[in-house]
Amino acid sequence: MEHASKVRTCLWFEKGGHDAAKEYVKLVPNSRIEAVRENGQPDDPMVVEFTLAGAPMMILTGGPYYKLTPAASISVLTEDQDETDRLWAVLTATGGEAGRCGWLEDRFGVSWQIVPKRMPDLLASEDLDVVSRVSEAMMQMEKIDIAALEAAAAKEPTDG
Repeated sequence: MEHASKVRTCLWFEKGGHDAAKEYVKLVPNSRIEAVRENGQPDDPMVVEFTLAGAPMMILTGGPYYKLTPAASISVLTEDQDETDRLWAVLTATGGEAGRCGWLEDRFGVSWQIVPKRMPDLLASEDLDVVSRVSEAMMQMEKIDIAALEAAAAKEPTDG
């Protein structure tokens, strides 16, 4: 048996791991399912190895012993608002739940961070006032709005 990657992130699912992997590889370009190991469970395979935008991943469907938490999440760096909106819409549809600051939980219980590339650029500004305004704006958002972050960055500070 050949293994595609020495290291991969593993997510523990109680059930439905294969369905989640199939949905994820359709959602993110440069993704594919690499291997499915049924281990006697053809209706809900035990192991699904896949690549998500080039990142090696695995879902282990191992029963109710462990639960998914936001302590581990899938972070996607999006190119623009259209990609951000598309991912957000798909992942929060059919039972997904919006969080704050670009975080959400999909219908399978996996936490995601949908981060437009522009956001970390703005947060890395040498101007601490810009960083503060962008951070404050981001804290008020669920899905990240790039135009609103740009507006916060461009806003002139008011004298207090």
